Amino acid sequence: MSKVKVGKKVPAFKSLATGDKVIKSSELKGKNVVLYFYPKDSTPGCTLEGQDFRDNIRKFRARNTVILGVSRDKLSSHEKFKEKQKFPFDLLSDEDETLCKLFDVIKEKNMYGKKVLGIERSTFLIDEKGVLRNEWRKVSVKGHVDEVLETVKSL
Repeated sequence: MSKVKVGKKVPAFKSLATGDKVIKSSELKGKNVVLYFYPKDSTPGCTLEGQDFRDNIRKFRARNTVILGVSRDKLSSHEKFKEKQKFPFDLLSDEDETLCKLFDVIKEKNMYGKKVLGIERSTFLIDEKGVLRNEWRKVSVKGHVDEVLETVKSL
């Protein structure tokens, strides 16, 4: 499977999501999509990032934009995280790392002196035609959602 590239159409994908859904990229055509990858449910940075997207959801919806969060957590974990944080968007479970590999977000990290493979916090903006318009890698949570929103406004 080839990796995504800015300016190119994103290959078709589907993933299990909260609310017993299967999200298919083909069903997202006609909408902008913010796909944000985060390391783990209910951790401080991931919670803050999700809350920022939640708190700005009306601004994104006004721009015909869907927010989707992705991590390798199980759907049961996603359901609890979504409910506790009252996220008004779906979380995708990528346990087999299909989406993570497509978007090339699995990176070697240092955790407590050990090298591990994990999700590098990253966000991707796909336009209404399915073309990748922007990507943010090695994301710092503070101010990130505002930056994504400004980019959506420029589409």
